[in-house]
Amino acid sequence: MLLGLDLGTSSVKALLLSESGDPAGEGSASYPVRSPQPGWAESSPQEWWRAVVEATRAAVGRHGAQVAALGLSGQMHGVVLVDEHGLPSRPAILWADARSGEQLAAYRGLDEDARRRLANPIAVGMAGPSLLWLRDHEPDTYASAMWALQPKDWLRLRLTEEVAAEPSDSSATLLYDLRSDSWAYPAVEDLGLRPDLLAPLVASAEVAGTLTREAAGDLGLRARLPVAAGAADTAAAMLGCGLSRPGAVQLTVGTGGQIVALKGSPEPDPRERTHLYRAATPELWYSMAAIQNAGLALEWVRKTLGVSWEEAYEEAFAVPRGAGGIVFLPYLSGERTPRFDPDARGAWSGIGLDHERGHLLRAAFEGVAFALREGLEALEDAGTQVPELRLAGGGTASEPWRRMLADVLGRPLQVLPEAVARVASARGAAILAAVASGVYQTVDVIPSPDPDLVVQPEGGAYETAYAHYRELYPKLYG
Repeated sequence: MLLGLDLGTSSVKALLLSESGDPAGEGSASYPVRSPQPGWAESSPQEWWRAVVEATRAAVGRHGAQVAALGLSGQMHGVVLVDEHGLPSRPAILWADARSGEQLAAYRGLDEDARRRLANPIAVGMAGPSLLWLRDHEPDTYASAMWALQPKDWLRLRLTEEVAAEPSDSSATLLYDLRSDSWAYPAVEDLGLRPDLLAPLVASAEVAGTLTREAAGDLGLRARLPVAAGAADTAAAMLGCGLSRPGAVQLTVGTGGQIVALKGSPEPDPRERTHLYRAATPELWYSMAAIQNAGLALEWVRKTLGVSWEEAYEEAFAVPRGAGGIVFLPYLSGERTPRFDPDARGAWSGIGLDHERGHLLRAAFEGVAFALREGLEALEDAGTQVPELRLAGGGTASEPWRRMLADVLGRPLQVLPEAVARVASARGAAILAAVASGVYQTVDVIPSPDPDLVVQPEGGAYETAYAHYRELYPKLYG
């Protein structure tokens, strides 16, 4: 059996797979994201570990002795500073963090060739700008750190006591040379950062260490299990959903939203509105439109309005499309594609005495869908053809919500089985574990999951509401 662990933004998911690819056990456990100051987003690696133990034991049950290998995926862009003993020096800075706005000036000062090699828009929340902030604002902590790791790379260190990084996560740090497929050491030095903080690179489907006796005891597994280097959650989710060849496009809706398209060559967006990262398999890359506020915004709306998810869906989709003229901007933590504005903030506009809670909820769902449409349009402008979308992620189980997404995006949505979509990243991590340990020879051994259904769009259903949405941001932010 194979174990995949997905270290997400607010929870970890564990998936036990049989060698034929059938799920044999699942577990999950949550942890808080803290904002000690406005615009900050931090998390405790110690709380991650507690959740990993809980989720793993729930997934494995009495099958611990049968697990042959372990693979990892995790949230992207974050920074975990650790000391010489591998212990975190401070809370992890996460992808949703916007504190590093002033540090972006250092990136703008890089020469043109260095910027082209990074091949990505310059944005807050990425590891490079966050490291610059730590250097400038917490110099003692920065100076004493031994390594600056991505979240799942810290987890692997905790599991194996071995330090490593891998290309799919590293390429999303703004410290990576997409052209040479390696750390961008010249740019790192030009930025005034320490190159020695960057861990050695290991391919995603290679063994990066073995499970220590202590970690094995905590997790209920055998010591010395091979642990794959793993992949960033988006790259792992593509594997988990069967995307291993250029051409397919996938929409994932979770805390954030991602629209990704596999590429056979590294082709940056000349307008720098979309991202380009390494895939989890050699010689593949992917373009991505990254929407920062998807489930993140909807969860805030749900809690603020005091409803359960069941009530949110029921009340929102009882209101006609257009939400009675209310427009919602979901930019609660700034936004990436296509705006790259860390200072953007959310808003409801057009509220009147005739509106009720359901109108606010409906507007929130529509606002997130419109943000995804803007991301899709940016991806198409950069040259990606999107005749249809494969739908994944834990935030798309509601049938009316799927219908809205299809209508707003104007594309057929191939809806993956819920059992696959919910744990796609953990499934991809388990597949990487299988390849790393020799159980599989390639990532294509497990058949690609077939869609449960295809949701066809109703053309033009949201054009007026979408136009109002697009007008609101310039009015508020110029």
